[in-house]
Amino acid sequence: MKWRNQLLALCCLLAFAGLGILYFQHWVVQKPFGIVLFIGEGLTPHRLAATRVYAGGADARLSLDSMPHLALLANYSKDFAAPDQAAAATALATGIKVKNRALSINAEGRPITTLLDLGRQHGRATGLVTNAQLSDPTTAAFYAHLNDDSDHETIARTLTDLSNIDLLMGGGASYFLPATKGGQRQDGRDLLLELRRNGYDLVKTKAELEGIPAWRRAKLFGAFAPNELAFATQIEERSDQPSLADMVRRAIELLQYNPGGYLLVVDAGLMRKAAQANHAERTFSETIELDRALATARRYAGPKSMILACGDVGIGGLSLNGFPFRKDSGLALLGLNSAGQPWLTWATGPNGVASYGATKAAKAAAEDEEDQPPAAGPAVVEPAAVSTKSALNTVEDVAAFGSGPGTETLQGLLENTAVFRLIRDKL
Repeated sequence: MKWRNQLLALCCLLAFAGLGILYFQHWVVQKPFGIVLFIGEGLTPHRLAATRVYAGGADARLSLDSMPHLALLANYSKDFAAPDQAAAATALATGIKVKNRALSINAEGRPITTLLDLGRQHGRATGLVTNAQLSDPTTAAFYAHLNDDSDHETIARTLTDLSNIDLLMGGGASYFLPATKGGQRQDGRDLLLELRRNGYDLVKTKAELEGIPAWRRAKLFGAFAPNELAFATQIEERSDQPSLADMVRRAIELLQYNPGGYLLVVDAGLMRKAAQANHAERTFSETIELDRALATARRYAGPKSMILACGDVGIGGLSLNGFPFRKDSGLALLGLNSAGQPWLTWATGPNGVASYGATKAAKAAAEDEEDQPPAAGPAVVEPAAVSTKSALNTVEDVAAFGSGPGTETLQGLLENTAVFRLIRDKL
């Protein structure tokens, strides 16, 4: 009789444990240990299609294409159909649409809580990585609260005074240094020195970044260039700088030692810089850089992490026209087709010529010549319909991709604020 009671008790225990596991798997909300948000500046469906062709031909596939969930994001701001970088990033960072130029601040001038704020409140380690400047609007929206997105000195000071993000990597070191030390600050403060005093390890090269022990909890500030990092096509300049994939890999390795998990935001800002200059080769190359960094994150963070990649705004109106052959790729798309016409054209930007667009284009191009960034080549090869100093933002939806817990809600057309809510619910 005794052994029967023991057997019955064991069966009940196993049944209870099985029901508990079933309940946990199907009804309890499971939080991913790692959450990584990629922001591809200018990541629209049109850009993706052209990047595939550039990368390897019409039948090439990107790592983005293997993400199981995707949606289109409507990204208008509170006052314009085409948002600027500040308003678009604020919608992603806070879940609230604001006016153009506003950084995580509402109409009454009050700060809005960001995803990084919420991540810290939930015990997660936090990181912010960019290949542009850490004080640029897209990254600043995750920690600064201003109504002027161009005030880089104040934004850099805010980041230093807060010192509450565990890991920061990118460019823009000149806004953290006084003019007496080769920087752009007029208040005389050496913010890099202050960051060191606040407990950050400072690294300035790829070799120094690789030398940081992976077993130690991250408190790291990587300042790899005075302004933006070098483009992927600038091989010599890139020799001492980490790639976006390098920074993402190291960030995950350092943040994952926090027992409460981590939240990492990655800004592919050079995609924007290339598009604003009407430089198609760099635009495609930087989109591929984003794709490589995404593949790295999926490999190092693991399949149970939440990984999202989304655009912020359309930029410049780049079009791949005509009839490229299925296998045409790379440099073949940067010149003229067999009919003598350009494969690539822009709606706006520095390469405007008289034979394209408004009659004022040639005059405007001559007036702005000294202020414009270097063109990608002869204007006729990659013309813009309307000449502007910098390519303008466009009115178009951006793409969003996701893998991991919670990303199954990415489907159809969503507001860009949905990205904030999706991440918030998994913190």
